[in-house]
Amino acid sequence: MTDEVAPAGVDPTIPNAARVYDYLLGGKDNFRADRELAELVLTVLPETRDSTRMYRRMVGRFVEYLVGQGVRQFLDLGSGLPAHQNVHEIAHRSAPDARVVYVDNDPVVCAHGRALLEDEPSLVRMVQGDVRDPGAVLADPAVRELLDFSRPVAVLMLFILHFVPDAERPHDIVEGYRDALAPGSYLAVAHVAGDTVPERIDQVVELYKHASSPMCPRGEAEVRAFFGDFELIEPGLANGVVEVWPFGDGEDTAFWDPELARMIYSGIGRKK
Repeated sequence: MTDEVAPAGVDPTIPNAARVYDYLLGGKDNFRADRELAELVLTVLPETRDSTRMYRRMVGRFVEYLVGQGVRQFLDLGSGLPAHQNVHEIAHRSAPDARVVYVDNDPVVCAHGRALLEDEPSLVRMVQGDVRDPGAVLADPAVRELLDFSRPVAVLMLFILHFVPDAERPHDIVEGYRDALAPGSYLAVAHVAGDTVPERIDQVVELYKHASSPMCPRGEAEVRAFFGDFELIEPGLANGVVEVWPFGDGEDTAFWDPELARMIYSGIGRKK
């Protein structure tokens, strides 16, 4: 992608978190400003590219677990591009009938996402929407057409809530989604930690002040509160990745930095 082909309404000079993530994963759907921010992050935390791939594998573990619990409906909020071991591909390995809706507010992400998904309209959709408005997202015709909220749905909020500042009341936003779910539904959250290795994360926070969505790390109690009265499955709210969501035989975890892993809180909660 080049800056000259930015669609109307998109400022290619302002980095976007989803496109930075795409670049770190080796994707091509990003602009120069996104790549420059990613490279600055890499100067502060050189392990970021490897850890981003590991976090993506963690998402796969979440989806595999949820499919194993009988979940066949997924709402992936702030999804970014549905590529690089995406939710529907992982779910369809074990459950070919699983339905997945990706939601993102970036028009570039959504345009390319729709192109990637055009062969699977009956099972997978890409919806442009603002995840900070649960009412609008949940009422979207494409969401309602594919997902039946009278039955269990897994809502994925992975690496998105730390881009919602406190002033926008992120806990109220998540509550709006929780309240719409049927018993037996799940909420999965992965969030940058603000109280484990602050001397490292503070440098990244400073860099993201120049992006379209500044980063807002949070402490353990704040992240735990996103689950409300949902029952956290074992091991509860985890700090780290490899030890909690073990990777398959033969997967290379030698490059994994345990300290960098502590920069993430993650967990899955179930509605009773």
